Amino acid sequence: MPQALADLKILDLSRVLAMPYCSMMLGDLGAEIIRVERPGVGDETRHWGPPWAGELSAYYLCTNRNKKCITVDLKKKEGQEIVRRLARRSDILLENFLPGDLAKMNLGYEDIRAINPKIIYASVTGYGQNGPYRDLPGFDFILQAQGGLMSIIGEEDGPPMKVGVAIVDITAGLFACSAILAALHYREKTGQGQRIDMALLDAQVAWLANQASNYLVSGKVPRRMGNAHPNIVPYETFQAKDGIYLALGVGNDNQWKKFCKIAGVEHLMDDPRYATNPRRVENRKILVPLLQEVFRQRDSGEWLKLLGEAEIPIGPINTIDRVFADPQVLAREMLVEMEHPKVGKFKLVGSPMKLSETPVQYRIPPPLLGEHTEEVLREVLGYDSEGIDRLRREKVI
Repeated sequence: MPQALADLKILDLSRVLAMPYCSMMLGDLGAEIIRVERPGVGDETRHWGPPWAGELSAYYLCTNRNKKCITVDLKKKEGQEIVRRLARRSDILLENFLPGDLAKMNLGYEDIRAINPKIIYASVTGYGQNGPYRDLPGFDFILQAQGGLMSIIGEEDGPPMKVGVAIVDITAGLFACSAILAALHYREKTGQGQRIDMALLDAQVAWLANQASNYLVSGKVPRRMGNAHPNIVPYETFQAKDGIYLALGVGNDNQWKKFCKIAGVEHLMDDPRYATNPRRVENRKILVPLLQEVFRQRDSGEWLKLLGEAEIPIGPINTIDRVFADPQVLAREMLVEMEHPKVGKFKLVGSPMKLSETPVQYRIPPPLLGEHTEEVLREVLGYDSEGIDRLRREKVI
């Protein structure tokens, strides 16, 4: 079947997670991606192991399928020329160098636009192309702290906590995907490319969502609340009789009434302290301990069945192994298997994008360092064997 972005050509100069995640999403949709890495070293995530699949780290595997990898030394003039030649034929260039670094190599936006006016030049940096922090490197963990996220994660009386995955990198990559698709739409109408300036800090601040809005409206600084919700009660975790924790989300007053009947606490249903969500929020410190005692009266399986059948949002807190054994996860093909000629078979998380006419495809396994260098130079740029050998001797590739 055809793929939505089958004719799209992407030159990926990025590393680590944010932009590689973005380019993988575009690659899943059919884009041709040529990834440029440093000779002999490559992307830092290649070395972030164990665990390993052959010589590929599990970390590198998670964001690098559907890409070809070449190695080029961007500090060498001929290496820069290789990139310029690839950029000339590309629709999109992705990069996450510090502001100004690529311009020093004559590979900045203005340099590339001069040879390809239609290019979409997408940059992801820690703090963006302007502002007092523009020259600082950006790291997900630091941005989770600096962008306010860690201040609202953790128990009320405990220390700040980070999210267990590089959530700022991932969401910045997703924002970048949206911006790229918007730029492609604009180019389709006007023929003009453009620069995309994406910052990790901006992405983090943008999805503070209701917590940011709560502060901006009330002036009160949000605090850590464990698993509780600042605006909805009961909307948190409860431990069942068998010790299993469950996530309960009673999102409206009708669900609250149904919950009270099922849980055998009808006397709470019309209690003026708890009858409406605003009152439940005000009296959460009294209500939540009462509900915890109620949950300890039945096993998790019974709660899941009773509340699930009543269409009250509830789910088990699964460990990762249970996630990938979940029948719904498997039915949605969120676990896929690929095979690498040198690594063998390995498993990956599938794409969440389900398109009826142009489904995602898993065409190319995450590449070894420089696996496609000769292929790209020969077949895409027209280098002959002598020219490739010379580049290799001079350590350009």
